[in-house]
Amino acid sequence: MVKCYGGLTYVKNIQPRYTWMLCLLALLLAYWRAPEITPAYFEKIDRPPVDVRQDNNPSSSSELLPVPEDWRQKTYSAHSVTLAALPKDKVAAAWFAGSREGSEDVHIWFSRREQNEWSAPLAVIDRVGLQVASGRMIRKLGNPVLHYESARQRLHLFVVSVSLGGWAGSALNHFYSDDEGHSWSTPQRLVLSPFFNISTLVRTAPLPLANGGLGLPAYHEFIAKSGLWVRLQLDVDRARVISLSRLPEPRRSLQPAVVALDRQRALALLRDSGRGMGQVRAVMSDDGGQLWQDAADLSLGNPDASVALLDLSNGHLLLAANPASGRGKLELWGSSDQGLNWRRLKVVERDESGEFSYPALLQDDDGYIHLAYTWRRQGIRYMRFNEAWLLADIKPDAGS
Repeated sequence: MVKCYGGLTYVKNIQPRYTWMLCLLALLLAYWRAPEITPAYFEKIDRPPVDVRQDNNPSSSSELLPVPEDWRQKTYSAHSVTLAALPKDKVAAAWFAGSREGSEDVHIWFSRREQNEWSAPLAVIDRVGLQVASGRMIRKLGNPVLHYESARQRLHLFVVSVSLGGWAGSALNHFYSDDEGHSWSTPQRLVLSPFFNISTLVRTAPLPLANGGLGLPAYHEFIAKSGLWVRLQLDVDRARVISLSRLPEPRRSLQPAVVALDRQRALALLRDSGRGMGQVRAVMSDDGGQLWQDAADLSLGNPDASVALLDLSNGHLLLAANPASGRGKLELWGSSDQGLNWRRLKVVERDESGEFSYPALLQDDDGYIHLAYTWRRQGIRYMRFNEAWLLADIKPDAGS
């Protein structure tokens, strides 16, 4: 058996006379990745003290994000929301929606929360628009991911597209906006492999790096499902791939959600896509994401569903996830020891006949936590709450 890396998969039972070809292929891949010359460290930002406007009284609000006007009288299926914090207490959200997942009428929608109100959704791109802009056949669109780059005051958007086949035949596209989402750049197709450049998807929030770059959690779905860590350099007019690291894969896993524990260490929690009863998978890095090591699974069950992970300003971690029983229940879990132990804090949704999945999390400068997720595939539910609400059901002597 020969292992091939760089976006390819495992090749078994190769004839000996072909091994030289695989060795040449490995050398080409290594040469293609040569730009990786400097170590990368995570940018750990010391958040300011929580604003005095947040008190010890539990506070929470919940609403559905607005439905695009043209879809109010039609079947509307929304999924895979992403969040980003903008200046002056504004929040950006993006998601994909159409008549169903994978349909030709799916658009990437964008809305901005300002002064406690969400704007009417703007269609950033659709299948036809991306096809014209890229000069490639596009069959469908999928998961968007937002990131706000404070140094340039630029909002980045990564979008999954498929030209052939299913999600395993996907590619990544990069857009940016210098006016907080009112207008967007032409798309750039990211190159993550020098050959087929397929089967790379994103779902969860990136992490800024100390050198101005970006760490983008990603994953493969072609044959072997596995997590990836993509290091990007954000240039003036494009995002440039510097390196790609494969996360350990003792079994099939997807959609790593990553937080930096300090400048060098990071924790990634993954959706378990293997056979049998699943658990949230964990991997660690202690060198800024260049190398990753397998860690013990969490005791939390995972029904092959995406999770969201957030490092709070108080040093604790917050996890949004579906339990083993399925996507009909969405829970919030907390850890005070960097992910070693977890306790359930809240049950956000519970209806076994519904779906409440693909959560996204962020915390603003006032300490408020923002949560968004797929609500019954009919829309996107958004919540805003403080830590007092999050901990209201926890007894003082409860363990971590």
